[in-house]
Amino acid sequence: MKCTVSTHRFPIGQTVRLKSRKGLSPKAAEIYRITAYLPARDNSPQYRMRNDEVAQERVTQEVDIEPTEIAPAAKAE
Repeated sequence: MKCTVSTHRFPIGQTVRLKSRKGLSPKAAEIYRITAYLPARDNSPQYRMRNDEVAQERVTQEVDIEPTEIAPAAKAE
């Protein structure tokens, strides 16, 4: 019997940050939202992710991203 448990650490919809910008265009986004799971490559799960502000999509391995918290807007007092 084959196990179908996902090995992906980040859920779809999670906001993540690229750990390194080495080799990327200065115009490349830093923050993305996970949009889909992809099969592992070199034993690292892959993700499709998107940044809506600059309309960029990319595929990356789990080892290249980290979770991020988008700070909520400050309340006016």
